[in-house]
Amino acid sequence: MRKIAFSLSLATLLGLGLHLDSAQAQSARTFVSAARGDDANPCDSVAAPCRTFQAAHGKTLSDGEVTVLDPGGYGGLTITKSISIVNDGVGEASVLVSGGGTGITVDAPNSYVNLRGITIQGIGFGGGTGLVFSSGNGIELLPHATSHVAIANTLAAYNGGSGVFIRPSGSDAMKLTLNRVEAVNNSVDGVFVSGQFMTAPAKLDAVVVDSKAVANGSIGFASFSTGGGGITSLMLVNSVAQGNRIAGISSDSIISTVRIGHSTVVGNVVTWRTLHNAVIESFGDNYVSGNADGDPGFPLPLVGKN
Repeated sequence: MRKIAFSLSLATLLGLGLHLDSAQAQSARTFVSAARGDDANPCDSVAAPCRTFQAAHGKTLSDGEVTVLDPGGYGGLTITKSISIVNDGVGEASVLVSGGGTGITVDAPNSYVNLRGITIQGIGFGGGTGLVFSSGNGIELLPHATSHVAIANTLAAYNGGSGVFIRPSGSDAMKLTLNRVEAVNNSVDGVFVSGQFMTAPAKLDAVVVDSKAVANGSIGFASFSTGGGGITSLMLVNSVAQGNRIAGISSDSIISTVRIGHSTVVGNVVTWRTLHNAVIESFGDNYVSGNADGDPGFPLPLVGKN
């Protein structure tokens, strides 16, 4: 991966089916400081903060909160329980990624994880992954049990894979919500959702609102599955697919459906693409212009032409 750059606001994770490690929790609230923190501190007060996210995580009760006190780099993190890590505007609190490493790993079944105001930044050598739930993708979610994931106020940019890559497996359903997510200039897709490794009739339902997929190397917003896989549905509302190098929007497989409302599709090589009897439907209120294929109307309009 060439570069990772995204800020996380909210991720709600239920039943990801991953291994849960034990941790020595101490306080409901802990603190981190790049300026004066020390991982040997108890970290339970402003006067005695931790230096790294990982140390603070280990000293925080499940369902507790880590508060960022000042800007700086706070190191990689593996999350194994319900926790909030919050930067309420003190400056950039970052995790740097290089050498094939991972910025933040979530390994916490049946947990709630809230990351707000955190930046994960690739520093340009050796590749790596920004956020992993279970390569080369900015955000990669691979749950294998019932899950409900929400991501908001997030930028996934300049990754060697996709910006947001969603591929659950097994026979359980997944619900995904992306709100104000921007996938920009990634080497593959902007947002890719796939039910191919799910077992029919499991369903993957994704809703994308107020989001952008811009200048990606392949598809802006892509829905994919295979025969015998999970029924995959992607809803785009008030979103933008612009300047993507293969297509703005793609639906692939007879059990894949994309529905589009109040969205903008401009400047892509292909406006939309359907493969293997897949479906794209429109609510008739979209703006389509400046695509290299002449701006065809979506194939199955729910209302109107585009």
